[in-house]
Amino acid sequence: MHTTVKIPKLLEDTYIFPDPLRADKNGLLAWGGDLHPQRLLEAYAQGIFPWFSKNDPLLWWSPDPRAILYPYELKISKSFRQSIGKYEVRFNVDFAQIMATCKDMRADTWIDWRMQEAYLKLHEMGYAKSVGTYLDGVLVGGLYGVMMGAVFCGESMFSKERDASKVALAKLCEMMVQAGGDFIDCQMPTDHLLSLGAIKIYRKDFIKKLSISRDKKVVFL
Repeated sequence: MHTTVKIPKLLEDTYIFPDPLRADKNGLLAWGGDLHPQRLLEAYAQGIFPWFSKNDPLLWWSPDPRAILYPYELKISKSFRQSIGKYEVRFNVDFAQIMATCKDMRADTWIDWRMQEAYLKLHEMGYAKSVGTYLDGVLVGGLYGVMMGAVFCGESMFSKERDASKVALAKLCEMMVQAGGDFIDCQMPTDHLLSLGAIKIYRKDFIKKLSISRDKKVVFL
């Protein structure tokens, strides 16, 4: 566990979460439970997501601050723009392979077999989506996440060629702008995400935005 504060354990037979505002200073809200699709959808609807290391139990997070990216504010440098036409982009193709590659390219990852199985179910249900970039027909980059109304909850991305994952992100942003999507949930703020145009917002403000956007009927992937 990553905290000395007492964190509530989730019950296996119910999908109720504690109030996200009760997360500790690191953003840890609860532990335990399972990765049933209904639990995952309930979590994302409240701005909660699973994230854990190899020897941890299931850990559920609601960080403060939160990182979000408005699709029309993605920063595209001159060199990045030159990469956009280099790749073929495919939507919701090779979802399992994209997720597995995200796992394989990280030494310590939360994307274990349970996560892969659970998100493949969400994909089959129409909630989990992917964007892949291809070079000469070979998958070289991509990202996946969960759609909640007008929000794309990003989970992970990978790149085997220069800017391959950023091109996937650019195409996702383009489709969101065209369809009226609101924002991408980037979860934890990182220097890389902030360099691409993501911003930090307080958790309470994120939850307010999510509560409005999650119920919109927007289809962009």
